[in-house]
Amino acid sequence: MSNKAVINTDQAPAAIGPYSQAIKAGNTVYVSGQIPLDPSTMEIVDGGFEAQARQVFANLKAVCEEAPGGLQDIVKLNLFLVDLDNFAIINKVMEEFFEAPFPARAAIGVKALPKGSQVEADAIMVINS
Repeated sequence: MSNKAVINTDQAPAAIGPYSQAIKAGNTVYVSGQIPLDPSTMEIVDGGFEAQARQVFANLKAVCEEAPGGLQDIVKLNLFLVDLDNFAIINKVMEEFFEAPFPARAAIGVKALPKGSQVEADAIMVINS
């Protein structure tokens, strides 16, 4: 008997490979990387980096809420940026979605991301249920 449960919501993009949107093990939820796909079209949102960052956090939020939890329950956040010059923008957008105390975080520069995305985020969340 496994103590892990699959978390899935149609409010976030469907997995585009052999993975789950999130896995809950005990009171810890491991959220897969979210890119700026509009869940209804499965296409990258228009509007440049800032719009992509907003969609990534909206997707992350939808998966967290399905767990059930919320962005405030994230203890570790990893950000992947194709261009680290967007660091100030990602910080600004993150402050729209998160409040202090902020999660532990890494921001990592990468060469490329799936579907030409400019940003991706994954997370570890701890919930009480």
